Formats: sequence, structure tokens, C-alpha cells
Amino acid sequence: MSSSEDVDNLSRAESAFILNAFEIDVLPGVRGDLDEPLASAPGPELATVLMPLIDRGWIEVCRIIPWTSPEGKLGDQPGPPIPREVLPALLADADNWEYPDSRTWTGCLTLVLTERGRQISW
Repeated sequence: MSSSEDVDNLSRAESAFILNAFEIDVLPGVRGDLDEPLASAPGPELATVLMPLIDRGWIEVCRIIPWTSPEGKLGDQPGPPIPREVLPALLADADNWEYPDSRTWTGCLTLVLTERGRQISW
């Protein structure tokens, strides 16, 4: 479990990523919760904030995959976590930090709180 000291020391930018993961929003959504100049920063700079939260075991990065409800309605859900070793390349790709041109978010990166991350109270 994360210590309250770790949580108390979260920066505003780190808190924005935690909020984004709580909301299971697509990755570009975090920009709306960040202050400038970070909100407009390139992906690799944003990744320097995100990766330590992943390494603490609080956040996972997944791709949005199709989902069908028990009633047959189509929707989306987070897929399996992307392995840590491939994340630097994905987070360096500027396209992953922008909303897709299509109406679907299938395939987009999303942040999800881990079990440990859900224990954070802030």
C-alpha cells in the first residue's frame, strides 16, 4: 500500500495523471488537467511524470478495446496492461498524446489505476 507521505508529496502534474487514471480517460485527456506549460509539452516530457507513477505500481497503461455488455450494447473497456518495457516507445509517439481523428477510441492508450493505486486517498 502506498504511504500517505508519498501521496502528500504528489505534484499537481502527478495528481493530474492519477485523476486521469481514476477516470479511465484516454491518454490525451490528461492535458486538460495539467497546468501550462506542461499541458502543451511533448509526450516524452509528460512521460517523465507518468513513468514514476507506473513504477510505483499505481497506474497501468492499456489500450482501449471493444466490449459488449450483457444486454448486447457495444462499448469500450481497457484491455490488458501494456508491458513496462514497451511503454517508453509508445509514450514517445506524439500521436498517442492526441485525440484520434476517428469517432472511436479503440486502440487509444488509456490510464487505469492498479489495485494499489485505488488505495490512494487524496
